[in-house]
Amino acid sequence: MNLSNQNLNHIAIIMDGNGRWAEKQGLERTVGHAAGERSLSEVIDWSLKNNLNWLTVYAFSTENWARTDEEVDYLMFFNRDLLTRRRDEFSKKGVRFHFIGDLKDKLIPDENKKLMKETEIITKANTELNLVFAFNYGSKKEIHNAAYNIVRKNFGYFPWNIKLSAGFLTKKYIENNFKNYMYLPEMPDPDLLIRTAGEKRLSNFLLLQLSYTELMFVDTLWPDFNGESMDKAVKEFNNRNRKYGGT
Repeated sequence: MNLSNQNLNHIAIIMDGNGRWAEKQGLERTVGHAAGERSLSEVIDWSLKNNLNWLTVYAFSTENWARTDEEVDYLMFFNRDLLTRRRDEFSKKGVRFHFIGDLKDKLIPDENKKLMKETEIITKANTELNLVFAFNYGSKKEIHNAAYNIVRKNFGYFPWNIKLSAGFLTKKYIENNFKNYMYLPEMPDPDLLIRTAGEKRLSNFLLLQLSYTELMFVDTLWPDFNGESMDKAVKEFNNRNRKYGGT
């Protein structure tokens, strides 16, 4: 299918259920994360095959640091290993990598930071698919940072008393330019959000960008999600009437 003909430009996914998938089989939770890589690879290939322009996946949230040290360490290693092993493969297919989140956080290993930056540079010229990894990402922090930075850019510092008056920081300026201060200004708002594993919440993910996104919650655990699952999601999406506040 050609998604460019279906008003479906950007799909965002909360990849949930790796740990539960492993536990159901009597395995360590970390095994589930490894199994989830197969699903991610299949969804990336599906996106390329179907001419999707943007795919955003929730790889690690700012709240995930609360997990056990063992699981956090594994996730840091897993994301590092994934880039090391698969970056060139996906780059040859035309995938451009982006990373959004608090990427300067001292908790992130330096090797992860280096690999993410290198990957963005290496794949910058690719045009087949924009693949966004939300890593150490929290939507509230993104919005707070954007508000802080919009003031700093216009004043050169952060004043204690701000007068929102003509010629300074007007409401109109904020409305027209706020997106330019987000992590990835060129990223279009998602048309469809899919969350796996049956949970029905957004978990601090793209809260501003999802204002008019179609939300889809499926019971399938992420390691069992595949291209056929994506086909079903698109079919349901096409049956919805997006009104954007109209009638």
